[in-house]
This record gives sequence, C-alpha cells and structure tokens, in this order.
Amino acid sequence: MTVGVKLQQTIASAQTVAANLKSFALDTQDQQAKQLFTQLAQSMDNTVSTLESRLNFVMQQEPQYRQQ
Repeated sequence: MTVGVKLQQTIASAQTVAANLKSFALDTQDQQAKQLFTQLAQSMDNTVSTLESRLNFVMQQEPQYRQQ
C-alpha cells in the first residue's frame, strides 16, 4: 500500500469522524455537548484540510505514489 493510498484512506476516515460529530451535535439537546461536538467537528475539518494538503504535496513531489 502506497503512502498516497494510506493518506486517502486516512482522509476518508477523518471525514467520517467529522460527519459523525456534526450528527451528534444536531441530535443532542445539551448545549454544552452540542458546543463540544461542533468544536471537535471543526477540528476534524481542519485536520482533513491539512491531510488533503499533504496528499497534494505528496502527489506532486512523488509521482510513484499516484494511484494507477
């Protein structure tokens, strides 16, 4: 498994986590929990952006990691 594929899988997992946290925020009536889930979701969105930037860099710098 290449670094590019591993990064893609990690990005997909992080996006799933962010979506779950957003869903939790919508489902709860507890304002403190809602705020926590929202903050965590934003953090995961930032993590996804960082990982996507890294994936783009890897794909540009290391063509052997491009998925065929």
